[in-house]
Amino acid sequence: MYNYYFALASQNFLLNEEPLEEILRERTEYYQSRNKNIDFWFILNPNFINFSKFDANYINTNSSYAAIISLDKNFIKWLKLRIGFVTIGQFTSNSIFIPNNF
Repeated sequence: MYNYYFALASQNFLLNEEPLEEILRERTEYYQSRNKNIDFWFILNPNFINFSKFDANYINTNSSYAAIISLDKNFIKWLKLRIGFVTIGQFTSNSIFIPNNF
């Protein structure tokens, strides 16, 4: 089993109001400098997330969402602190995450 962690927010927030590109670019460069495999992905409209588990005051199911998914729980916790207005969660899978499957 693989444990995945995610940070979820509206696409508008992540793409237009936060420096997400810079954050993910810096994280990628950090991994490359350490010869570490990339273990995070940015996904638009993640259909694997069960929105009924989230606070109805925060989630508008008519909006478009985006998620940063990672095998690294601490990275997602750091994103929550860094970005702030995201909700975090987790899920498990029997297989390794392949973005095209979602």
